[in-house]
Amino acid sequence: MMSFAGLSDRCEMVQALFGVAFGHEPELVVAAPGRVNLIGEHTDYNEGFVLPVAINRYIITAVAPRRDRRVLLHASNFAAQTEFSLDAIERDDEQPWSNYQRGVAVQLQQAGYTLRGMEAIIWGDVPVGSGLSSSAAVEVATAYAFGLLNDLGIDGVELALLCQRAEKDFVGVDCGIMDQLIAVLGRRDHALLRDCQDLITEQVPLPAGVSIVVADTMERRDLLSSEYNVRRQECQQGAELLGVSSL
Repeated sequence: MMSFAGLSDRCEMVQALFGVAFGHEPELVVAAPGRVNLIGEHTDYNEGFVLPVAINRYIITAVAPRRDRRVLLHASNFAAQTEFSLDAIERDDEQPWSNYQRGVAVQLQQAGYTLRGMEAIIWGDVPVGSGLSSSAAVEVATAYAFGLLNDLGIDGVELALLCQRAEKDFVGVDCGIMDQLIAVLGRRDHALLRDCQDLITEQVPLPAGVSIVVADTMERRDLLSSEYNVRRQECQQGAELLGVSSL
């Protein structure tokens, strides 16, 4: 079964990293998991069924509010930092890892939510480019951080949809909803059966004694530079030729 042991220790480590970076304690620490998908590849954006499961690898973000509209980001894994104003959010091609946080801030504000600036340090043990959905975990952790700091009270499904739009409209990956939803709704020792047509979900208990093993094939995966967007366009073209809304 899945083990979530050690998460509190990792959160404490990120809390300490925040103190080193900013010279004071964070107000809160949030975490969002990576995922593996048991059944249903390329079926989420075709409005089919998927069966992902959250794993015990996380993106963890420690944050504190600011009195102004600036967002200061430190990426511990990359030893990099950047900042932006909530009043003028643009893509950062020099620090592309920050475009996920920027995109989330854009979508939250376009949805009518009022944000204040924050300081944040981001650390994760979801390997980048491994197909374990580190990007969705970054987006969900960022959205939760903004939501808690600003008392937004965002519903989990709405939060996932906002994060999906951040990746589609700001980062440029025309992704489905699977990764963001499992990062929000993942439950220990369960898979999540989802009908992506109407977002109905069902928690499916994993059989006792089952272990999920993730193997590294050494093949890196980058959706933005891959043929992913092309595959989605081809699926949409196929649906149009068949006269249906989706495959």
